[in-house]
Amino acid sequence: MNIKKFDTKALDEILEKMMDTVGNSKNEIFEIGQSCQNDFKTLTEELKEIKLAVRSMIEEGDKLEAMARLSRRRLSEVSKHFNLYSEEEVREVYEKAHRIQTDLTMNRQMEKQLRARRDDLERRLSGLAETIQRADHLVSQITVVLNYLSSDLKQIGEVLEDAKQKQDFGLQIIEAQEEERKRLSREIHDGPAQMMANVMMRSDLIEKIYRERGMEEAILEMRNLKGMVRDALYEVRHIIYDLRPMALDDLGLVPTLNKYLKTIEEYFNSAHITFQCLGEARRLPANYEVALFRLVQEAVQNAMKHAEASEVMVKLEFQRDYLTVIVRDNGKGFDMEKKKPNSFGLIGMKERVELLEGELSFDSKVGKGTMVIIQIPITVETVLKEYTL
Repeated sequence: MNIKKFDTKALDEILEKMMDTVGNSKNEIFEIGQSCQNDFKTLTEELKEIKLAVRSMIEEGDKLEAMARLSRRRLSEVSKHFNLYSEEEVREVYEKAHRIQTDLTMNRQMEKQLRARRDDLERRLSGLAETIQRADHLVSQITVVLNYLSSDLKQIGEVLEDAKQKQDFGLQIIEAQEEERKRLSREIHDGPAQMMANVMMRSDLIEKIYRERGMEEAILEMRNLKGMVRDALYEVRHIIYDLRPMALDDLGLVPTLNKYLKTIEEYFNSAHITFQCLGEARRLPANYEVALFRLVQEAVQNAMKHAEASEVMVKLEFQRDYLTVIVRDNGKGFDMEKKKPNSFGLIGMKERVELLEGELSFDSKVGKGTMVIIQIPITVETVLKEYTL
C-alpha cells in the first residue's frame, strides 16, 4: 500500500479557507447587528416624537372637551328659549356645537392612532433589542470557533507528519471539522438566526392578535415567543460547550467539567452522569486543561452516543505526581481483541495522552460496559514544560 507524504501546507490552506468562511459569516452577523442598531436609533427618535404628539393631542382634546361642554349648554339654552333667538343665531349655535364635536371626534381618533403607533414602535424596539443582543452573542460564539480552528487544528497538523495512522487522523479531523462547521451553520441558521427573523414576524403577529382577539391571546403569543427565545438560548449554550467552554480559562478544569457534564446529561436526557473529584484540585497549564477536557468529552460522548449507556461515571483524582481520570459506563461495550475500523475518536484520545506523556488504557467487554483510564504526570518539572496539543 502506498503511503503519500502528509502535506501540511495543503492542510494549512484548507484551514485558512475554513477560517475565512467562518470569518465572513461573523462579519455578516455583525453587519446585521449594526443594521438593527441603526434601526433601533431611528425608531427611538420616532418614538420620542410620537409620545410628544400624543401628549399634545391629549391636551388639545381636553380643551375641545371643555368647549364641547360649553357648546352643549349653550345649545340647550337656545333650545329652551327658541323663540327668543333669530334664525341666524340658532343656526350659528348649532353649527358651532357641531363643529366642536367634529373636531373632538377627529382628535380622539387621531389620539387613538398615535397611541397604536406608539405601542407598535415600543414592541418593535423590544424585538430589535433582542435581535441586537442575539447578534452580539453569535459574533462572540463565532469568535470561539475561529480561535478553535486557529489553535487546536493547526497544532495537530504539525504533529501528524511521519506516520500513516497520524496522517489519516489529520485528514479525518479536516472532514470532521467540515461537518462540524456545517452542523454549526445549520444549528445557527435553524435556531438562533431563524429566531432573530421570527422575532420581527412574531411582533407583527402579536399586534394583529391584540387588535383582532384581545389582550389575553396577545399575552399568550408573547409567552410563546419568550419560550422560543429560551429554546434558542439553550441551543447556543450547547454549541458553546461543544466547541470550548469559556469557563475553562476562568474557572479551570474541575468546575468546567462539572458544569459540562450536567449540560450534556440534560441535553441527551438518556443517561445519568455522576462526577467525582478526589484529592486537592488545582489549576493546570491551559494546554493541559484543554487536552483533559477534550479527553473526558470524547469518552463521555462515546458512552452516550455509541455505547448507549444509561449510567456514566467520571472521576478525577489529583495525586502528588499524577492526575488520574476514569470514565466508566454501563453501555454495550466492545471486543478489545477486534480492531475497530475508523476508530477516529480513540485515535484522537491516544494522541492527546501521548503528547501529555501519559498513559491511556481501556477495559471493556461486550454487554458489560467500558472503562477508560487516563494517567497524566503533573510533577512541577512536567507541568512547566511546553506541549503542543
